[in-house]
Amino acid sequence: MKLSQASAQIFIPDQESLAIALRRTTHLGIGAHHDDLEIMAAHGILECFSNAERWFTGVVVTDGSGSARDGVYRDFSDDQLKTVRRSEQKKAAYVGEYGAQFLLDHPSSAVKNAARPEVLADLVEILRNTAPVVIYTHNLADKHDTHVAVALRVIAACRELEPEARPQRLIGCEVWRDLDWLCDADKVALALDGREHLQSALLGVFDSQIAGGKRYDLATMGRRRAHATFSESHGTDRHSGLTWGMDLTPLMHGGDPGEHVAALLRRFEDVVAARIQRLG
Repeated sequence: MKLSQASAQIFIPDQESLAIALRRTTHLGIGAHHDDLEIMAAHGILECFSNAERWFTGVVVTDGSGSARDGVYRDFSDDQLKTVRRSEQKKAAYVGEYGAQFLLDHPSSAVKNAARPEVLADLVEILRNTAPVVIYTHNLADKHDTHVAVALRVIAACRELEPEARPQRLIGCEVWRDLDWLCDADKVALALDGREHLQSALLGVFDSQIAGGKRYDLATMGRRRAHATFSESHGTDRHSGLTWGMDLTPLMHGGDPGEHVAALLRRFEDVVAARIQRLG
């Protein structure tokens, strides 16, 4: 494989050959930052864990240099933090038994610039070599610019493939904005039942974020439990953990991403307005 950044890395936890590691991929997670995959793509990670027929491959697009830092990491330079975050992501890949882990090492500025070809080229190369059944990436209503930019580049990369080579599903997942506002018919339910110890372990390896001032581990597990309980108002809990996804599959084949989200927002607005009118 040829990736655009000289500093890019591909880590294979079980030391399988690169060709086999990529070819066995069924579930692909593409996130902006180190630890995004463990927050948003846990469904795919758990589906593949200890399953010889399914393999999760992770892709982290950015280099992590702009991360917030405090505590013992307060005085770390950008280069020092990049080294730590790469190491943490590899630990997560080992713990989660990923088939492979890409560290593309792009600066966020390059990801957010649609005129820069490098990120798109790397993603197309990865898609051609992995041919996943499903992709997990960021949702288009996320409030982090880099997250939305990654989702748009993933959509563009899927469109570069021949229709028959595209994955069956493309799901936009939660990080910097919940998706419980989506109408129930528009939600992709990603159940996370069992192996809470593994979910916690995957989040816990990112010490630079947790000890550095952000309790993503507690917040993520709490959100999953909250979604499971508040997903149904008239029944008992069906799941111990749940995340919501936004279906981006149609966008692989055409259409405007902005209009796709606008249509979801309009449906939500209509449901809220109709309930108020009916009960008022």
